[in-house]
Amino acid sequence: EEYFAKSLARSLVAGKIRNQRTILQRNHVEPPVATLSGMREMADRAEGAGSLEELLGIEGNAARLYFGEFAGMIKVGEDAEGEAPAFDFEGRNRRPPRDPVNALLSLGYSLLAKDLTVACYAVGFDPYIGFYHQPRFGRPALALDLMEPFRPLIVDSAVLTAINTGMVTKRDFVRVGPSVALSPGGRKGFFRAYELKMDTLVTHPLFEYRVSYRRLLEIQARLLGRVLEGEIGEY
Repeated sequence: EEYFAKSLARSLVAGKIRNQRTILQRNHVEPPVATLSGMREMADRAEGAGSLEELLGIEGNAARLYFGEFAGMIKVGEDAEGEAPAFDFEGRNRRPPRDPVNALLSLGYSLLAKDLTVACYAVGFDPYIGFYHQPRFGRPALALDLMEPFRPLIVDSAVLTAINTGMVTKRDFVRVGPSVALSPGGRKGFFRAYELKMDTLVTHPLFEYRVSYRRLLEIQARLLGRVLEGEIGEY
């Protein structure tokens, strides 16, 4: 079981890093070559990681590289009054998020965790028992495991769309002490961006047919079930 947990964790993290790299290539004005090659190296290293601790370190390094370039994917210039953009991004922070971009990312990840928790229940899994994320009371560890590769593809992408197309603007944020929260209108705008992303059709890498991301979440949960039952070799 420990061997299985490790190999599943390796493929989830490697997948996440590769998908982060893809998002950078698609959305960044000019992604630095060093960042892209660093991320490729981290994805390869994740596949060969010897322990979960090592994997966490690799995942953290890749996240630093990726979020270090995240601002380059935000295309909001100065507003009409010539004010600086509201969507400055210095890096990932949470609990509580301290800027609008982090507020959107945190909200998006919580929506995705909820949708994956539902997908786990739909296929008969206990979402609270994970392989990579250690079980803690009230934390859907398995949903968080399955979520790793989808974070960039669904949430980060929805955040960029919401900001870059004006579905969410700087007027949609409220500062409360050091933290930043979304107004009801801002939440509505972001929910729309998230739902649009969930309805986007993508080609499943294994079955090669087109499905929405929403359907894909359930397919991946079913696939994991088949891996656990020994029907297929790897996730």
